[in-house]
Order: sequence, then structure tokens, then C-alpha cells
Amino acid sequence: MSKKDVNSRIEVKEKKKKSQRRKIIFFIFVPLIILIGAVSAYVINLVNEAEQVVSNSYESDGRDKSELRAQEVDPTEDHVSVLFIGVDSSEHREENGESVLSDALILATLNKNDNSVKMLSIPRDSYVYVPEVGYEDKITHAHAFGGVQATIETVESFLDIPVDYFVKLNFNAFVDVIDAIGGVEMDVPFEFTESNSDDQSDSIHLYPGEQNLDGEDALALARTRKIDNDIERGKRQQEIMKAVISKATSVNSVFKLDDAIQGVGNNMTTNLSFDEMKAFLSYGTSGSIDMDTLNLDGSDMRLNNTYYYSLDEQQLAETKQILQTHLDVAEDNTVTAESEETTEAPETEQTTEAPLQ
Repeated sequence: MSKKDVNSRIEVKEKKKKSQRRKIIFFIFVPLIILIGAVSAYVINLVNEAEQVVSNSYESDGRDKSELRAQEVDPTEDHVSVLFIGVDSSEHREENGESVLSDALILATLNKNDNSVKMLSIPRDSYVYVPEVGYEDKITHAHAFGGVQATIETVESFLDIPVDYFVKLNFNAFVDVIDAIGGVEMDVPFEFTESNSDDQSDSIHLYPGEQNLDGEDALALARTRKIDNDIERGKRQQEIMKAVISKATSVNSVFKLDDAIQGVGNNMTTNLSFDEMKAFLSYGTSGSIDMDTLNLDGSDMRLNNTYYYSLDEQQLAETKQILQTHLDVAEDNTVTAESEETTEAPETEQTTEAPLQ
């Protein structure tokens, strides 16, 4: 075979290899480009949908800023706090004219400098001063007395911490969001039965161990007070919240967020604008987020045959200091003179409010 023929064959082989490489590149990158385009379109649609939901859910708390702030805060630059209020409202309870209590209260402080979040669970039966009525009562009653505003004022009063924003969610939002992301992995500590979101008694039955919980199961775990106490209940709620955040921000959940946003829909109210809410994305996208959970120690107490949770004053003072330092707010935060009053409710008022227990 001549040298010319050899070179010709080599050229043919090289052309075939280049053609094969082009095909490989085509079959790899074209689907990738299509996928990126689809994801981009999905993300744009998701953002637009989220903006609409937040816009529809907006509700003012009646203040320009917290009285414990010298000026308004900007979550893109400042350390801020968010009070999450879980309420036990449902169509069943509303139809029966029952008072809407706050079933779960978690105060989150967010520090921009170190990309950290501290979550304090506040026991629902905590015996604290409620400015709305001018006497001490269970903190869960504050919402029944005066809604979100009364709850915020009560939290600020006993913690000396500014509450900049609130997010109020009912049972339906909790259930729908967890179902939308495919449930959450939780370690159920004990066997128990609990009512579901429609108050059907003992309709949820869980056994101990690691398992994936759907929305109703997770709600039962978050709500139950049959086995342990309010402190352990608060810890379970914090763990569920962390599990939801972790699952919702995972790659596998990206295409499930649409349903999660729909799940929140009409079941949430907040004084956060969409732009302010977007400012919190930096905590999840700028590397590892440092999330710390706090709880309030205390002891059981009975007054006029009503159960209360009496907070440990020393531990409460330490918790205040931790949160104030995390928010970098002045240590001499003071509340209004009205908030500092600690007049107990007259016996007739206690009797009147007894059904709120």
C-alpha cells in the first residue's frame, strides 16, 4: 500500500472520530441545554408564583417598626428577628366559634455577619405578662386576646427582644408543605395517638423509630402533649422545622417547590414583603448555615386550678442575653411602662378566660 493510501485512510478515520465526538457532544450537551432552559423557565415561574403568594399573604402588624428599635431594619444589611406563629385554626374550630390560640411560637434571630440563625421555642403555657389585657396569663392566650399584634407585644415584653417580622401559619399550611416536599425523615421517640388537622380524635397512630412522615403525621408529632412536656414538644417542633428547611433546599425538592408554595397559599399571613423575604436566601446560598436551637427552662405551676408553665428567671435572663448579642441590639432594651406592670388578673377575669386553657 502506498504512503498516499495510508494517509488517506488515516484522514478518513480521524474524520470518523471527529464525527463521533461531535455526536457525543451533541447528545450530552443538547439535553443539558434543554434541561437548563426548562429549569430556568421553571425557576422564573416559581419566583413569579412565590411573589404573588407573598403579596396575597401580606398583613401589616400595625407598626412601622418595633418599639425596641431606634430605626427600621433592612434584612439585606441588618440582623433581624422573625416570630413564627403556628395557630390551631381550622374550618372545624372556626365553625364551632372556638378562640384561635397560638399553638406554637418560635422566635428566630438571624445574624448576617456569621450567617447564623438561633431558634427559640416558647412554651405555649408560659406564664408571662400580656400587655393587651394588662395582666399575666398563658402566652398562648395572647393571640386569642388580640391576634398577631398582641402576640408580638407579649414576646417583646418578656424577652426584651425586638420582633421585626412575623409569619403566621395554620395547620393546613404545615400539612400541605410537608406533603409537597415528599414528607420529612424524623425519629419518632415513642408510640402515641393524636388527632389530625380536622380534630378527629386518635386518627393518627405513630410508632417509635426513624421514618418518613407525611404532613398529618408530622403535625401530630409537633402537636402532641400526651407523653412528655412543653419543652420536649418545642424541641420536636424545632427539629421538624430544621428537617423541612433541609428537605426543601435539597436538589431533589426543586421541582416540588411549586406545590409547596401552593400549599402555603391562603394559609399564611406575614408582614414580610417578597423583596425582604428574598433577602433571607443568602443564609441558605452562602455556604453552610449555622442553626442553633434554644429552649426555656421552667416548672409546672397551678393558679386558681389552672395550669401554667413558670419560666426559670435565671435561665430566661441568660437566653435574653444570647439573643440580644446575636441581634447586636442594645443591652439596655426597655419596654414601655405599661409592659412592665405585672398585675395579676382579677379573679373574675381569670374565671372569664378559663375556656381558653
